[in-house]
Amino acid sequence: MPHLAETDAEIDRCFAVMHQLRPTLLPDQFVAIIRTQQSEGYHLAFLEHQDRVVTVAGFRMQHVLWSGKTLYVDDLVTDEAARSQGHGETMLQWLIQRARETGCGTFSLDSGTHRKEAHAFYFRHGLRISDFHFQLPL
Repeated sequence: MPHLAETDAEIDRCFAVMHQLRPTLLPDQFVAIIRTQQSEGYHLAFLEHQDRVVTVAGFRMQHVLWSGKTLYVDDLVTDEAARSQGHGETMLQWLIQRARETGCGTFSLDSGTHRKEAHAFYFRHGLRISDFHFQLPL
């Protein structure tokens, strides 16, 4: 069962897996960045298997005009060495259930265009592409 990372030690334990998704993160800055995001409504969840973190997810609840209250997933990654063992599915189902329990009308996430295996995973679990996400680096 996933748990929320609430202590600095729990957050720090998530770094190695999160780094696989976000390789520009630096270990000595990770806890501070997560703490800043938590002050803005971000939650970091982790799933352990055999006493090691295998899946992490960063998410937030937000209200948007077009869909109402939504659980938005910023980050979702399973350790490369632990993929295809059901850990990602466990985390995804936990997130969706949390969205339902907190009264969200939608569940959403963005996924980089290069992450084709992740896209196949999301399609298998009923997620569909509803929008394009555009950005302008400043």
